[in-house]
Amino acid sequence: MLRSTRLFGPKRRVTFSLPLDQPRGPVSVVGTFNDWTPGVHELVPRRDGTRTVTVILPPGTHRFRYLGADGHWFDDADVPQVDHEGCVITIDG
Repeated sequence: MLRSTRLFGPKRRVTFSLPLDQPRGPVSVVGTFNDWTPGVHELVPRRDGTRTVTVILPPGTHRFRYLGADGHWFDDADVPQVDHEGCVITIDG
């Protein structure tokens, strides 16, 4: 699940959220905003039973996927647009 909050100017704070135990093991969000580098944005456990990571994104189209343990790639089921490169989110300026 994604949550987006407008910041100063055109930037947005985007929070990526998954259940704490699905899938098991560490999970990173990787995408065009971090050069598809695993581990840069690893989701962190929260007291509410989720794990999250927040990224500040500029206006434009961004793509991402999640990377779990053992090289398991998966998409966010709540994102309305997915293409051959992953989930698509657009930040309006």
